[in-house]
Amino acid sequence: MSDHAEPDSTRLRGARWAVTGAAGRIGVHLRSALHELGVELVSTDVVEVPPVAALVSGSNPDAAAAAAAVERREIVDVADLEALTALLAGCVGVVHLGGLSDEADFHDLATVNVVGTYHVLEAARRAGVGRVVFASSNRLTGSYDTDTTVDVGMTPRPDGFYGVSKVAGEALCRLYSDKFGLSTIALRIGSYGAAPEDTRHLHTWLSRPDAVRAFVAAMTTDVHAAVFYAVSANAEGWWDLAAGEAVGYHPLDDASVAAEGPLPEPTAEGVAPTDPGTVAGPQGGPFASAAFSLDRMTR
Repeated sequence: MSDHAEPDSTRLRGARWAVTGAAGRIGVHLRSALHELGVELVSTDVVEVPPVAALVSGSNPDAAAAAAAVERREIVDVADLEALTALLAGCVGVVHLGGLSDEADFHDLATVNVVGTYHVLEAARRAGVGRVVFASSNRLTGSYDTDTTVDVGMTPRPDGFYGVSKVAGEALCRLYSDKFGLSTIALRIGSYGAAPEDTRHLHTWLSRPDAVRAFVAAMTTDVHAAVFYAVSANAEGWWDLAAGEAVGYHPLDDASVAAEGPLPEPTAEGVAPTDPGTVAGPQGGPFASAAFSLDRMTR
């Protein structure tokens, strides 16, 4: 495949894709975009999933009915392998967004993020699904310093136990690709949101439109197994974007352009603020502090 491959979103029209974590921030927005591309959705979470019809149809009852007809919504826990396997029957792919989305006690992260990811991959194998798109995280390399440009071939240096769970998830994906022939594409997601919120986001921001571009590229590439940073084209970025370009991901947005006025320094709950300095610190910022993990350890 060319290093400048372009995703072909028409390949998604009429295809059935499952989305775990469908009620989450990324899941809600992505489902709306995928519906517009003609994807038949199987949306699942551990809580009730809002219908995509309500997200895209406004007050048009015909549009609402059409959207409802191409989405199946189920409450399924990734802890339930048998239920996941049944859910994935007939799907061509899975976008796995489900799991704990930030630092937590390691036992919980291992149960939900590691075993849960194993269940999604194994359910996909049993159900004959062709591809799993895995939501990894930039926090997998958050202990590299801000003077280092990180590429996907470098050794993981997670900034916490959450990052460790994503290292394990990526390793499971690669195992299922190498051992069982399942296509897996892992996205190391940046700081997702409508606009950058602090100075760290100048380097890590992922806009909503670029997030859709990243997932569409991951869902449609002909590459069998890959990892790339899902981050916008930030002028001050920390991560090499070549791996994303190789699968057809070409971000368009830039945090320095999208920022509205001066941005505050990054903060994290339970971590004492520090004065900004000139010495390079970890890319994870306050998330890489010992306090951020220790405060969340419960046993």
